[in-house]
Amino acid sequence: MKTQLTLFVYIIAAITFHLDAKSKKVPGIVVSHIPASTGIFIGSPAIAVLPGGDYVASNDFFGPGSTENQQGLTAVFRSADKGESWKKIAEIKGQYWSNLFIHKGLLYIMGTWKHNGNIIIRRSMDGGVHWSEPTNSLNGILREGEYHTAPVPMVVFKGKLCRAFEYAKPNPDKKGTHLIALMLSAPMNSDLLDASNWTASNFLSNESSWLNGSSRGWLEGNAVVTPEGRLVDFLRVETSEPGTDMAAIIEISDDGTKASFDPSTGFLEFSGGARKFTIRYDESSRRYWTITNLITDKFAAFPAGDVRNTLVLKSSADLWNWGVKKTLLKHPDVYKHGFQYIDWQFDGNDIIFLSRTAYDDDFGGADSFHNANYLTFHRIKNFRKFAK
Repeated sequence: MKTQLTLFVYIIAAITFHLDAKSKKVPGIVVSHIPASTGIFIGSPAIAVLPGGDYVASNDFFGPGSTENQQGLTAVFRSADKGESWKKIAEIKGQYWSNLFIHKGLLYIMGTWKHNGNIIIRRSMDGGVHWSEPTNSLNGILREGEYHTAPVPMVVFKGKLCRAFEYAKPNPDKKGTHLIALMLSAPMNSDLLDASNWTASNFLSNESSWLNGSSRGWLEGNAVVTPEGRLVDFLRVETSEPGTDMAAIIEISDDGTKASFDPSTGFLEFSGGARKFTIRYDESSRRYWTITNLITDKFAAFPAGDVRNTLVLKSSADLWNWGVKKTLLKHPDVYKHGFQYIDWQFDGNDIIFLSRTAYDDDFGGADSFHNANYLTFHRIKNFRKFAK
């Protein structure tokens, strides 16, 4: 039944795609759209730039009408005209919470099998049309168990490719502290589909006593190299304090085996820290960049994780001190509108990004700010002019 419903959703999406793409109501260029009535929502935007210049995008599906808890489903799209139009080129069954990246000229996708599932990786030899199938530890199943992640960035550090994950242990109180941070790394010249090539750090728990008892967990970490040349896991932080945006920086040893955190120094105020964000470093501007959600004064009393209606571009020279450089997208309503889970890439002088967008449509709009009905593409032209 769910398979039939998924097919039905894609038929609806195909019919409405051309109408929505021309709509001026929805910001950006529509890559995909699903009516909220299906009970299937768009999640986990990811984007990569192929060696030839084409763009590849992906998203998975969550919600009561999806198969996220049995077997994740990811759709893959490609654009040959710099994001002006998109064509669906593949569906991947058994792929969830995944990022896209290029390694040695080939396209990879890395995430989990399902909601809190095995860590898996696949490789495409043709730019996203066909993908390898993980069946064992030699061809893509990197870790078995209950793991959590999102489309977070990869970073190269001391000859290794690094990516953050979280282990999801059972937690009856469901307060978020069950997500335990870790870092995976593999030599750049190794076979990335072979689990034996991936080293895991120790698992590091968030403690509810931190932040004066307001800490509620960390998740969706970014592998980042600091200006001093150290590898860190820069994580989203959830707290019980309304309107409070925080992030955490976990130190990772050079060999990738030890993760450590000092709660007295490792937390920082970070606009957008209660929502998923991606951090990347730009050599030309010598700055770190991210796209996050800003909480305006009007919504300061709301739980920070629920405010996703204002999207901003931020940058930093040192990872600790960040400035808001530009407001990118904004809507006055916080309940059924959201621009979230941004994934992005540098593309020459521009930044290109995808948004999991909750917005108005001809079918009653989004289910909620969180349960998005659109995947949208956007471009920030000449982003380095905002560096100062």
